[in-house]
Order: sequence, then structure tokens, then C-alpha cells
Amino acid sequence: GRCGSQPRGPAGTARAPWISLPVAATLFEGGLTRKLRGLGENAAVITRLLTVGVLVTWGLATAAGHFIAGLPAETALVLGAILTVTGPTVIGPLLRQIRPRGPSEAIAKWEGIVVDVVGATLAVLVLHAVVEGAGAEGARHTLSTAALDLGKTALVGTVIGLAGAGLLGFALRRHLVPDGLESPLSLGGVLLAFAGADSLAHESGLLAVTLMGFRLANRRDLSVHHIVEFKENLRVLLISTLFIVLAATVQVDAMLATGWRGVAFVAALILVVRPACVLASTIGTRLCHRDRAFLSMLAPRGIVAAAVSSLFAIRLQEVNVPGSELMAPLAFMVIIGTVAIYGLSAGPIARRLGISDPDAQGTL
Repeated sequence: GRCGSQPRGPAGTARAPWISLPVAATLFEGGLTRKLRGLGENAAVITRLLTVGVLVTWGLATAAGHFIAGLPAETALVLGAILTVTGPTVIGPLLRQIRPRGPSEAIAKWEGIVVDVVGATLAVLVLHAVVEGAGAEGARHTLSTAALDLGKTALVGTVIGLAGAGLLGFALRRHLVPDGLESPLSLGGVLLAFAGADSLAHESGLLAVTLMGFRLANRRDLSVHHIVEFKENLRVLLISTLFIVLAATVQVDAMLATGWRGVAFVAALILVVRPACVLASTIGTRLCHRDRAFLSMLAPRGIVAAAVSSLFAIRLQEVNVPGSELMAPLAFMVIIGTVAIYGLSAGPIARRLGISDPDAQGTL
């Protein structure tokens, strides 16, 4: 179930590092931009989006995958778990263009980063349940080990992430490396922490690198501005390359074969699943209706959804799970559809709601 080790065979083995390592670098960069002071009064909403919101999205996306897209229940469960993630590489540029005022910007940024770790971990556990839980005995075994797997993932990711941040922060603060090598050193440390954690526990590498970046960003005795700038430039190159690699694995005919069901599935995620997620996560909070409406129309899927769906589809096909050949095409339809629709509509909606900077410039 590890993001970097699932595919088997020559093609899958060669492709796995290209998928997992750029995702690790992206999540580390996202963690570097998240400071605790950005939470403030939004902590309750963000926490509920990462708990209640994830469960609501998983349940409704699974139902939509089964009843609308026509997937078997097992495959729908895995795809629904994968689609609980959004996409910091998509949300970030959108927010920089829209420049919303109020709490919605901070909430969307925090959700985009942390939900990738939560969603990817959930997807790994669901995949494990589907692959290993055949029969009543297997199901009981899966239920008994799921909690242990989750605990191990959290423990390993937390320990290695904080240890990696401590060692890297010590080297940077004591100037043990030349200034020109600080950014390459941080990248090497991130990849080492990701690979080390992931080899010990399923998907703990994602948690480790996110915590590593978050801890470094919130150290008062350390400046990481130059590392953030380097990672932002590197992210553009990595993500662009990675999307080409992943998109090349999906046949156009496979996407067209989903027909009206695929289009209806994307529409259900946008019009039903996301608004329900935000509504369930903000009931009883002080978030105003304008921010709720804006967050309900902002859930584009990005590179983590593409990477995990491609890897997991290979794993499910290896064990002959029915409908697994449709998972990656549906995921890419969701990515294309949500990025296009949210990208075109989020700006006008924010301006209509009166929460966007009216002087925002640019087209793309």
C-alpha cells in the first residue's frame, strides 16, 4: 500500500519514484508555507473539514461512484477515499489569482495541504481492506489491523518528520553547510525522510514531510524564505512533468468509455458532495454564509489524486478487483472537470459574494 512501492513489473517499478517523490517535495513546500498564526479562529472549521468533512466526502463520493459511475462497491470505496483529497498545487494558484478576503483563504490553504495526508492515509487503509479483506475471516483480520496500521502510520510519520526537521534546522541554524547548498540539502533531507518513513509504515512518508515543513516554518530562530522560493520553483517543474507522465498512462478511449456516467459523477462531486462536506463541517461555527458558499465551490483535485489513483488502479488490477480499470480514467475526469469548472467559476463567485479583491489582475 505504499505510494512509492505498489506497482509491480518493469513499467510500474520505473514509474513509482517519479510519482511519489515529487508529491513528497510538494507537500513539504506546502508545510513550509503554513504558520500557526494562520489558524487563529479558523482552527475549529479546519479541524472539522479534516474529520467530518473527509468522512462525508468519502461516503457520498463512494455512493456516487457506485450508483452513478457504475463501479463495484469495492472499487467505489477506494476511489471515494482517494477523492477526499483536494490539491494544494491547484488551490494555491487559484487563491493567488482570486485573492479572497476573510477567513476563507486561510481555511482553503490549510485544508488543501493537510487533507492530502489524511485522504492518502485513508485511501491506503481502504485499499488494504479491499485487497486483504476477502471473506469473513479476512474482513475480521482487516478490521483488527486497520487501527494498528493507522497508529503505526501516525507514529512513524510524526517521529521521522519532527526528527528530520530538528536535524535540518540544526544544520541550517549552525551554518554547517554553505548558503548555496542549503536548498539542495533540504531537498535531500525531505526525500530521505519520505523514503525512510514510507519503508516503515504505509504512507507515513506523506505525513513526515508535511510535518517536517510545518515544523521548520514555525521555528522563530530559523528563516526558511530562501528554501521556500527554491521549492516553489522546483514544484512547477516537478508537477508539470509528473502530470505528463501520469496522463500518458490513461487512454483517451478509456475516459470516453465512461460516457454520461463519468460526466454525471463529476457533476455530483461538484454540486452535491462538496457543498454537503462544507455544510456538515461548518454547522454551529461562526463562519458567515458568504465564506461557506465560497468554500463550497472550491475543491479542485490535483496531483495527489492523480498519483494515488494511478498507483492504486494498478494494485487493484493485479488482484483482479472488478471495475479497477475505470478508476484512473474517472479520477482524471474529476481532475480535469474540477480544475476547469472551479478555475473558471471561483473568481466570479468570490466577486459576486463580495469577498474578493476587485483589483485582481491577470487571466490564467
